[in-house]
Amino acid sequence: MSTIQELDPKGIWKNFYSLTQIPRPSKKEEKVIAFTKSFGEKLGLETIVDEVGNVIIRKPATPGFENRMGVVLQAHLDMVPQKNEGTDHDFEKDPIETYVEDGWVKAKGTTLGSDNGIGAAAAMTVLEATDLEHGPIEALFTIDEETGMTGAEELKPGILKGDILLNMDSEDEGELYIGCAGGVDTTGEIAVTLEDVPAEFTAFRVAVKGLKGGHSGLDIHLGRGNANKIINTLLLMAAEKYGLRVADIDGGSLRNAIPREAFATVVVPAAKAELFVKFVEEFAAIVKDEFEEADGGVKVMADKAAMPAKVIDEKAQESLCEAVAKCPNGVIAMTKDMPDVVETSTNLATVKLKDNQIVIGTLQRSSVDADKEKLAAQIRDVFEKAGGKAFSSGNYPGWKPNVNSAILTTMKEVYNKKFGRVSAVKVIHAGLECGILGAAYPNWDMISFGPTIRHPHSPDEKVNVKTVGLFWDYLVETLKNIPVKA
Repeated sequence: MSTIQELDPKGIWKNFYSLTQIPRPSKKEEKVIAFTKSFGEKLGLETIVDEVGNVIIRKPATPGFENRMGVVLQAHLDMVPQKNEGTDHDFEKDPIETYVEDGWVKAKGTTLGSDNGIGAAAAMTVLEATDLEHGPIEALFTIDEETGMTGAEELKPGILKGDILLNMDSEDEGELYIGCAGGVDTTGEIAVTLEDVPAEFTAFRVAVKGLKGGHSGLDIHLGRGNANKIINTLLLMAAEKYGLRVADIDGGSLRNAIPREAFATVVVPAAKAELFVKFVEEFAAIVKDEFEEADGGVKVMADKAAMPAKVIDEKAQESLCEAVAKCPNGVIAMTKDMPDVVETSTNLATVKLKDNQIVIGTLQRSSVDADKEKLAAQIRDVFEKAGGKAFSSGNYPGWKPNVNSAILTTMKEVYNKKFGRVSAVKVIHAGLECGILGAAYPNWDMISFGPTIRHPHSPDEKVNVKTVGLFWDYLVETLKNIPVKA
């Protein structure tokens, strides 16, 4: 038995454990969809799976609460698949191995999936509970939140009957979120021609690793290193100094994760190989010093490698280095009225050679749609001026804050009465599904909350045990205090 099943509240940890045993990376949710459907049906509850795989489970009101406003409990089923180098884990087959340390639940070398497994587990626990007081409940389990929010995008209007949406995908206990950033993906493509490796060259495998990475919205302001930016600087300098040629590049893995690792197979003239190795050592020391406070575990190294069959042409290599060097990355603007909140940012997420082209993936976020579009256009211009093609896709809206929200008033009162302190009201620099869902259901009064989760989208992800209990107690008390339907 996993030790997490022994934690309190037992219902939520039991259900979260069940989710950790089911592979559920984004785009590969078939097993968890089937599990969730079976879960609802075994409870004898009305269970619907829509055309894209979203699961909806309805639970009637408890006696005496039939006249309350209907509540939609919402969480997403998918998780971000990230693992440390050397971790033997197949996210499409293997369960997540969990453990408890110093009051936190963590995973062994992989992402934990508490984002948003804890929210999903909470909804499951409400559905199966026989001792709670609540009005009509609909649990909405969406798919593919992490790689495009297609589940929310494809949810049909009219299928849900509730009045209030409780999104359980926030990551700081005691904070109520009433708005979020919108996002758009911008991709650059640079065509390459493969050429024979010049004579008398030596091959190396260059690696940047040991970075913390993290969520490209929630952690973007922390000053962490971007592996793609770091390796590109090395390639650019070494090409000028030593005639380095690039054979392959593979940086980052996910659009919404700050890239922790980047790798490149390169060749340099054999006569300059020793100088190149010394240069990498000096470069590594500079990078280590630069990120000592924010990302002190960074490592940059170059090891001799097998000779590649081909290298990319020099023009494409120059275009690659120019595009990555000039592409904005990180925080672009802070919110004027909330100076501690990021307003606009961009993440240079992935750089990969595939199918005779270099593909550069980025994600822009902003709570101001016009600024998001302007930044995406700027990045497209960078890629095009570097000799590539560029396009934007997956545009999703932000969620405009409503400070006069009735559910906000209710939940603030409940929190203060339950815990004797005031909950914080915030907007989040991340993509919540509320903006998309609210477009399909404009009548919904929406709020987002959750337990304390740190470093989502990275193998350092962890969820605080105590706050899961507080989150659950808050959810239970909120359901008991939902207003009567007008």
